[in-house]
Amino acid sequence: MLWQIYEPSAKTELLGFLSKRKWRLMMLVACVGGLAVALHVSVPNLAIWAHYGQSDSQLLHLAQSVTVKVLSKDSWGSGILIQKQGKVYSVLTNEHVLIAGDPPYRIQTPDGQIYNAELVKTAQFQENDLSLLHFRSTKTVYAVALLGAAPLQGDEVFAGGFPLAVEKSTSGLQEFVFTRGKVSLVLHKALEGGYQIGYTNKVENGMSGGPVLNRRGEVVAINGMHAYPLWGDPYVFQDGSHPGASMRQVMIRSSWAIPISTAVRPVLSKMRTKVLTTNILMGE
Repeated sequence: MLWQIYEPSAKTELLGFLSKRKWRLMMLVACVGGLAVALHVSVPNLAIWAHYGQSDSQLLHLAQSVTVKVLSKDSWGSGILIQKQGKVYSVLTNEHVLIAGDPPYRIQTPDGQIYNAELVKTAQFQENDLSLLHFRSTKTVYAVALLGAAPLQGDEVFAGGFPLAVEKSTSGLQEFVFTRGKVSLVLHKALEGGYQIGYTNKVENGMSGGPVLNRRGEVVAINGMHAYPLWGDPYVFQDGSHPGASMRQVMIRSSWAIPISTAVRPVLSKMRTKVLTTNILMGE
């Protein structure tokens, strides 16, 4: 069906792309065991999807399908479905989303179902503001995110999540918010918490842990910090140094995200595929 979308010249280009890149996609499926692969998508379709941009409506649908609400006793945040192994799903979110509320934690999936979730304590994210949760679905199959390389300054990006301030829809589900913007800064060294990508998208409380996607529909980063913080000084590098005054002004006006490569390394090391799959994700 995807061939019907493109002109004959595009089809020829796609065939050349597939012949050069198919081995990488095959390794990704075989070696990662569910990580960074969209469910029910064949290798050629996956290559087409990653190579060509999505429309705004397609991106919205894609973002909704891989974004979950992370519920605690008193609050919630957002999360990303990044892996499926059998009937067990892995959800990536921010550590501060879990700290803000008391366990038990639960996951509300895009279809409104709520599952009990377990914190994966063996996932070592060092000092980065990240956490991993598992939940089990015995009946329903959910999509997982396709992961991409870090964006460059000026790239168009899309952010999604479930803001605390947005009312429920008529269906009873919390409204999903999806915003468009551009990458304003990519830092050479990370801020405390692992934040390294600044972008102009509006990010609100509750969207932390949600995805940042590129135009191809790949998750490239994790929301975590909105612009114009109300308290504290989040603009401190992990080595303890501080940005200059001019850079700081740009940083204050930007939302901030953690690159997906920072997030998946601990997951990949657990699966003993760290070097191979990191090279695939980075296009090396």
